[in-house]
Amino acid sequence: EMADGAGASGSGSGGAGRGDEEARARTQKYVDKALARDPKVKFILDAMEKSGCSVDVTGGESFFKVEHCEAEIAGGFRPTSGVVVCQNHVQTQEEVNNLLAHELIHAYDHCRAKDLDWNNCMHHTCSEIRAASLSGDCNWFFEALRGNFGLKKQHQECVRRRAKLSIAMNPACGDNDQQLKAVDDCFEKCFADTAPFDRIP
Repeated sequence: EMADGAGASGSGSGGAGRGDEEARARTQKYVDKALARDPKVKFILDAMEKSGCSVDVTGGESFFKVEHCEAEIAGGFRPTSGVVVCQNHVQTQEEVNNLLAHELIHAYDHCRAKDLDWNNCMHHTCSEIRAASLSGDCNWFFEALRGNFGLKKQHQECVRRRAKLSIAMNPACGDNDQQLKAVDDCFEKCFADTAPFDRIP
């Protein structure tokens, strides 16, 4: 996550070469395909437009940027400029589909809550709970790849774990105990908020 704009580097030339250009082209193709075909991504973009926050999905001013990232993250949301996809940390179309859905939940939250403060740990935690739950991050296939299966309430456990991982990078969220408490304090209300979906997709 990079809700405050920190975390991703620019597209600087450090280590950039042919492999980097191939990764950028491949990742851009995944992004374009997700924007054109992924029902969840398209639904969230449509909901944002209906909320008065339409975004440009093409050209140089696109809301979606493919970059080489120094941080060990797949991507993030920057409130001032949009969604970043890290070409050196995503490998498949499915990963990019989920990443875009995840980051677009943050963008949707930023759009609908005019007073959302990404430096407020409770605000950030709530959006992370929603993004983990609604994006596909916690579907059984990805959980099985992580070696997590068979638990009762697996989806909720995954959402808690992934929200905690994301807020750990936010200095406003303090130490491990404070982060766990933030997830506990926000969980019930934010997990139940499935907007713009009627239910968890």
